[in-house]
Amino acid sequence: MSKIAFIFPGQGAQYIGMGKELFENIESCKNIFNIADKELGFKLSEMCFEGELEELNITENTQPAILTTSIAALMALAQRGIKCDVTAGLSLGEYSALVCSGVMDFKDAVKLVKKRGRFMQEAVPVGIGTMAAIIGLSADLVQEACSEARSSGIVEIANLNCPGQIVIAGEIASVELACMNALEKGAKKAMRLSVSAPFHTSMLKPAAEKLEIELQNIKLDDIAIPVLTNVTGDYIKSKNDIKANLKIQVMTSVLWETIIRNMIKDGVDTFVEIGPGKVLSGFVKKIDRKLTVVNVEDMASLEKAVQILKQ
Repeated sequence: MSKIAFIFPGQGAQYIGMGKELFENIESCKNIFNIADKELGFKLSEMCFEGELEELNITENTQPAILTTSIAALMALAQRGIKCDVTAGLSLGEYSALVCSGVMDFKDAVKLVKKRGRFMQEAVPVGIGTMAAIIGLSADLVQEACSEARSSGIVEIANLNCPGQIVIAGEIASVELACMNALEKGAKKAMRLSVSAPFHTSMLKPAAEKLEIELQNIKLDDIAIPVLTNVTGDYIKSKNDIKANLKIQVMTSVLWETIIRNMIKDGVDTFVEIGPGKVLSGFVKKIDRKLTVVNVEDMASLEKAVQILKQ
């Protein structure tokens, strides 16, 4: 029997106008943006719909904006009667997955990820760290490239996204050296990413420790829909593991390819990317082109997804 997975994007998927059509056309989506505006104490909706990209790209704004757009899109699917068997999200997207699974209340999540964004930005001053995508090289060789660059500082694997796409992060000089090493080892490309901090590395430990304190105040309910975590690439076994996972997740590698392969192994053949962009859809297709992959971010993609999912 076929299974459906809902997957949620992380930082980098944002764009001006995201969520606007859903807000204007579907009452339950509008309600999610209104809750976010109220809980955060400012018009996040206006920032998403018609703000300045520079402002939206500030990490503590980006994170609640993507979460809110994703949950609004989830409401649109729920209204059409589309449900999932399993869920996960890339980095920040894990919070959307936890809301989807009934573990975390949206009101709590939207305030928490704003703080998470601020903590992550504060952990490493701008101009100290960076990230880079290594294209067309195996994980073992990327690891070697990083190891050989550590003489000049910190550089680690941050994201294992899909075959041939691995993100590294750390101190700028070390990342640049690891990129050169990767190209020498046969990488097709090694590109610096336009991010403001080396996310998912040990350099984010101060952020993880601040997040741990905030997580103590968050109430978690039972897992209604199975969730896979970035930290292990496998299912969260108990809600008692969630807070520790979310702390560790900030400063360790995102095992996205492992998550998708574990879902496929368990019979998932349909993936629905919910929220801005189609980055995760691309990753899934690179893992297995035979899978059904759709996304939901506006009215047109919603209609198309519902048509495919209800066949």
